[in-house]
Amino acid sequence: MPKASVKRLIECNKKDLIDLVLDIEKYPEFVPFCFDAKIHENKKEGNLIKIIADLTIGKGPFKDTYKSDVEFDINKDTIFVKNIDGPLNHLSNNWMFSDKKNGITEVTFDIDFEIKNKFLNSLMIVSFQFGLEKIADAFQKRAEELFGNSKN
Repeated sequence: MPKASVKRLIECNKKDLIDLVLDIEKYPEFVPFCFDAKIHENKKEGNLIKIIADLTIGKGPFKDTYKSDVEFDINKDTIFVKNIDGPLNHLSNNWMFSDKKNGITEVTFDIDFEIKNKFLNSLMIVSFQFGLEKIADAFQKRAEELFGNSKN
């Protein structure tokens, strides 16, 4: 299974970054390989915000939609995502956000997944880190465009 971790320091306050990650329906506007996004459910339960969403992802002729369970823990400033349905045998990814000095937020993104199609899974392993870096770059660029001047 491809596994990777990316850590970035982004000139943006933590709340804005969390809101950006939770605004799933906007992903097709800036996330590479993301063609469509739809939120089916968004509710608050205690200290958790729970979202059920579909993402259509792919590259070239390969596109597929998977359903995810997204949980934002308000107290820990973490977002945990796992797959519910779709072309993945397994998906888990974690976003962790922490305040640094001068309006900088440290974002850590860990991902672990396996595609049901063994051929596609082997292709993803080869280019996975590159793709993850492109996605991290896209989130960083979007955050700096939208919120770069809003310091804590």
